[in-house]
Amino acid sequence: MLEPILERYSRNPFHLMQILRETQERLDFIPKWAVDYLAEALSLTRAHIQSVIDFYAFFYDSPRGKYRILFSDNVTDRMQGNTALLSRMLSKFSLSPGQVSTDGLVSIDTASCTGMCDQGPALLVNNYAVTKLSSQRIDFICELIKTRTPLVEWPAKFFNVEDNILRKDVLLSTEMMNGQALQRAMELGPQEMLAEMKTSGFRGRGGAGFTTGVKWEACRNAPGETRYVICNADEGEPGTFKDRVLLSSFAERVFEGMTIAGYVIGASKGLLYLRAEYRFLLEKLQAKLETRRKAMLLGKNILGEKGFDFDIEIHMGAGAYVCGEETALIESLEGKPGRPRIRPPFPVTNGYLGQPTVVNNVETLAKATLIAQNGGAWYRGLGTKLSTGTKLLSISGDCDRPGIYEYSFGVRISKILEDCGARNAMAVQVGGAAGTCLARHEFGRKIAFEDVSTSGALMVFGSNRDMFEVARNFSHFFKHESCGFCTPCRVGTTLLCKILDKIADGKGTGYEMNELSRLHQLLKNSSHCGLGQTASSPVFDTMQKFRPSYDRRLKQKDFEPAFDLDAALAPAREIMERDDADAHLGNEL
Repeated sequence: MLEPILERYSRNPFHLMQILRETQERLDFIPKWAVDYLAEALSLTRAHIQSVIDFYAFFYDSPRGKYRILFSDNVTDRMQGNTALLSRMLSKFSLSPGQVSTDGLVSIDTASCTGMCDQGPALLVNNYAVTKLSSQRIDFICELIKTRTPLVEWPAKFFNVEDNILRKDVLLSTEMMNGQALQRAMELGPQEMLAEMKTSGFRGRGGAGFTTGVKWEACRNAPGETRYVICNADEGEPGTFKDRVLLSSFAERVFEGMTIAGYVIGASKGLLYLRAEYRFLLEKLQAKLETRRKAMLLGKNILGEKGFDFDIEIHMGAGAYVCGEETALIESLEGKPGRPRIRPPFPVTNGYLGQPTVVNNVETLAKATLIAQNGGAWYRGLGTKLSTGTKLLSISGDCDRPGIYEYSFGVRISKILEDCGARNAMAVQVGGAAGTCLARHEFGRKIAFEDVSTSGALMVFGSNRDMFEVARNFSHFFKHESCGFCTPCRVGTTLLCKILDKIADGKGTGYEMNELSRLHQLLKNSSHCGLGQTASSPVFDTMQKFRPSYDRRLKQKDFEPAFDLDAALAPAREIMERDDADAHLGNEL
């Protein structure tokens, strides 16, 4: 049963993630016997395979329902009413979150974010997205499940995922024939194409803003014969969905950018790491790759140039936000839990399989085609001096027109809010949960690396929103997504959530507020990777800018435990066979 899967991946243990994914798609979950079988076939320990299954949210080693429902639990989905819809579906099947129905028909739970923030509330059913949920649509879905209707017979409109491109600039408005930018890069030659990238001042669009030409040059000059290009399409930041749109409607541009990068650095293989929530795009993307191979835009001797060999593989993730960090992504590609590596060394010298590797995100690679086509000087003329070019923004939340907007760097937040119809914005979260929360008095600031840097998310919160609850949602997201590698993040995110939950329960005091500030410094300064370093940022920002939303919950003057300590000691009293007054905690405590 599993042999065809193993043969398709040449029994290569580095392809463990894809082997597990296909095994689960065939068996509905990954049973113990399959783990044993794969361990022997791949010469891996059972413990290694189990550790991979346990790490990723979308791998299951116990049965789930034939219909596996995951409600998106991002803050924007909550703003759009997902909580009531989740409760409605649970009640229809008399289930609790995470529970499987007794007949094995359905299981219902939540996922952190499905990348559908512009058309939520949304859910995944067997990894396929259903958007624009309503009470009527939920009731219809429940009937389809109860009648065991196959997904292929569900109404097609349920699975309609719109691009919602509402403002175009040079990337989204430029029409380009397949191979056009690649041909121009080949006419220039690898060294001159690299020079154009450096001239452009183009910085990566993943958020960190490292200069792309410098990264490519470091990889090109690194010792070693084998090099790789990795496209990071693990777009897990809450509020971000621009890569989904690029892969849906501009995939050829992304693949061409990967090929240009491979040409410049001397790589023969590219890998696109696609987040699990975008499983519905897989077959479409694979078909486009095959079309490019037939057109001699991928494979051996590309466009007739002897020795220019480059091909692309798509690898699916399995639900781990931390894999958006480039070294964690590489670990995942190598068939391991996606925990960030200690750096240095950096991927440009020691990346995938220990070889020099360029890791760029989807938008970065798509825009490389513009530089190949029009030159570095042209691109440098767009945007600002330190932030050249344009930026795609995923806009969601309290606005009339959520969707994708492309602006030249230097655009003011106020202009963006005007364009998207955010008439009563109180706050804007720029860069997703890990980004920066801006209050009204900051709406004159600009989107640019030298001012407000962003990976592409912009969530709008109206004056009716409770920013404490927004921060609490983000904190639970970070706790859920922590890989557990380092103690500051593993423990700190848990403590952060417990304190916020305590304040929400009306048991918070000034002590808890001080602890939040202390935890912020600890996480920021001691965590191993960016997840932990930014996990407390939403709390710190909202404490500074929206303090009343915290203060009105501080109803206690003196410290109060978050739980009943005396009741917790009841088992000890029972063991000691004591229940007298001295065996109970006094009021003085």
